[in-house]
Amino acid sequence: MFFASDNWSGAADEVMQSLTRHASGFAPAYGTSDLDLSLERRFNELFEREVAVFFVGTGTAANSLALSAVNRPGGFVLCHRESHLIQDEAGAPEFFTSGARLSPLDGPLGKINPAELARVLDRFDPTFVHRGQPMAVSLTQSTEVGSLYSLDEIAELASLAKNAGLPVHMDGARFANALVSLGVSPADMTWKAGVDVLSFGGTKNGCWCAEAVVFFDPARAKQLPYIRKRAAQLFSKTRFIAAQFHAYLDDDLWLRLATHANTMAAHLEAGIVDRPNMQLAWPRQANELFVQMAKSEAKRLSDAGVKFYAWPIPADYEGRLPDGYGLYRFVTSFATTQAEIDQLVGLIES
Repeated sequence: MFFASDNWSGAADEVMQSLTRHASGFAPAYGTSDLDLSLERRFNELFEREVAVFFVGTGTAANSLALSAVNRPGGFVLCHRESHLIQDEAGAPEFFTSGARLSPLDGPLGKINPAELARVLDRFDPTFVHRGQPMAVSLTQSTEVGSLYSLDEIAELASLAKNAGLPVHMDGARFANALVSLGVSPADMTWKAGVDVLSFGGTKNGCWCAEAVVFFDPARAKQLPYIRKRAAQLFSKTRFIAAQFHAYLDDDLWLRLATHANTMAAHLEAGIVDRPNMQLAWPRQANELFVQMAKSEAKRLSDAGVKFYAWPIPADYEGRLPDGYGLYRFVTSFATTQAEIDQLVGLIES
């Protein structure tokens, strides 16, 4: 029973079939094949405007290279203090931006507090060179604790950023899960709300190894080809990333996979609500559940073969863990089955 991470899941059958179809024969390299070029047009259709899209192999690369493209001398990125960007990229954004800093902001449940962002931007003095200068605001959708920014919340933060002359980056490792949960379009959740550059994730949601950096103003992306090459993320056989994304986007497969993952999370949520030794720490919004659970119960489930993660308590968490309790994360994916959910709930009930 695998609930540790959606990274543990394999690849969707349709994605693997597409890889197999494009595995033979010859095609121009480095993103110039017909397959690559047709996928670029597909992204234009997806986002309802002309975009510049660059394929990379990992989410860390997508985030780091996106920020490299908007870097400034002495730059710092404003992001939530518990975002994946600041907690789990092992310094990659700083490395690939040649020393830009990540500046942490507070906010409940992994979301930047607009008043906090306004306060920090207000304090910036462009004449005080020693402090450096802000270069971007980065949002994570869905967040590191499974919460979602509403469109209005994205727009409010983006407006503050724009008034300060800053671009907005969105870390969309679980972009599809957030999208189907909110029931909006890709355009609605990005450029129409003020997002300038997106890390578009596919690996967590059925791809084998496929991520993309999407610029909603292609003029902002002029340096990205060189930045990607320098970072060793320009794959010669990019058609294999393109092949994954073609299958991923065709017939809305990506949305169906994310809907399944979210539905499985909802079923699991229903099975664990108000159990004697566990309670939801906060409401589920996509495909991640965070649970207060007795450590003895966590050990029992782990010994029975359930895979899940202990999770650090967020700095702004307003609840209180009882003695002998910990915080744990359960994640569902496109590959999670109802049988697995039933088996886990049965273990909990026993």
